[in-house]
Amino acid sequence: MELTLLGTGAPAGLPRPDCPCAACAAALGPDARAATALLLDGALLLDLTPGAAFAAARAGRSLTGVRQVLLSHPHDGPAVEVPAGLPQPGRVPDGRELTLLTGHRVRAVALDAPGTGYAVTGPEGQRLLYLPPGGAPAGIEKPAEPYDMVLLDVVGRPDALAKLRAVGAVGPTTDVVAVHLDHDVPPGPELVRRLAAAGARAVPDGVTLAVGAYEDVPDVPRRTLVLGGARSGKSVEAERRLEAFPDVLYVATGGSRNGDTEWSARVAAHRERRPGSWHTVETCDLVPLLEAEGPPLLIDCLSLWLTDAMDAAGAWDDAVWAERGEKVLRERVRELTEAVRSTRRTVVAVSNEVGSGIVPSTASGRRYRDELGRLNAGFAAECEHVLLVVAGQAVALRG
Repeated sequence: MELTLLGTGAPAGLPRPDCPCAACAAALGPDARAATALLLDGALLLDLTPGAAFAAARAGRSLTGVRQVLLSHPHDGPAVEVPAGLPQPGRVPDGRELTLLTGHRVRAVALDAPGTGYAVTGPEGQRLLYLPPGGAPAGIEKPAEPYDMVLLDVVGRPDALAKLRAVGAVGPTTDVVAVHLDHDVPPGPELVRRLAAAGARAVPDGVTLAVGAYEDVPDVPRRTLVLGGARSGKSVEAERRLEAFPDVLYVATGGSRNGDTEWSARVAAHRERRPGSWHTVETCDLVPLLEAEGPPLLIDCLSLWLTDAMDAAGAWDDAVWAERGEKVLRERVRELTEAVRSTRRTVVAVSNEVGSGIVPSTASGRRYRDELGRLNAGFAAECEHVLLVVAGQAVALRG
């Protein structure tokens, strides 16, 4: 089954008309995208968009063989003109199946937002799932096997991808292609990086893909360290890297602080950002979690883990530090980095980068700064991917 993407952008296209934002200004050449529309084997058109016939011609395809046009989402604005020779667009009722004379079978998938998703099985058995912008399955049963290809709004609805992974509809070999791309993420390297973290990719308009053919699906880094200063966006970046995966275990090392309303507000803000399927545990005992089997871990953050470890080692007292505290702390850090090295789980950890600031005026402050630098370096050495977040912008240091 061959799929030609006549467009890969949001319904308004990219750049958006008359939008002055930086992402739209950078959406030039191959990064410019028409509204998403899919042409399957020249016979089935999913979503009719303005200029579809011209888009097909630019891709070396024709719409003359189209036998069915299906719409997936409500269209805002003026009605789209139906090119001569095309059948009138329609929809398949949720849960119903349509069989074309070409041998394609199309099943409508109910969504949690206005619109309809389509699961298409080709004449030779290849399976594809297409979801409209802003849509996620309202409920999906575990399929006999994963889809060969899934096309969805990865940036806008990463939780939809998490739902599909949870039931096995998306597996390690599923080719996940991001469509309905808007100006939420700057085009180019940043978009590629964001999608790769979710195990997805984007392709330019006009590309033809073979559904079921082997593709170099992006490998999601198993161990990632996200560094950054205060309010740099490091926690948001770490959470974003796992929001397309189900059953994430959020490990909060800061715990709770009775009577500290400002801290409670910080914790509440973090919780509100997290997907509802995530679970939270408050602990600094990280080694057993890293050694155990289970879903991905998001550890936020190592700097608070270090504070707890230094408390336990008596590191704030110069005499205790010199006598035994330094040795105890070094052993705790060694145990942690060895657990990271041998873990089988997907891990994203957050830590503060404090070494670039003002030199602390106290010996204990300088000790903490130095030990955090050593911890970050040791942890990073065991990670496939290391990011530094500055002013909300993630810079890849490794991976």
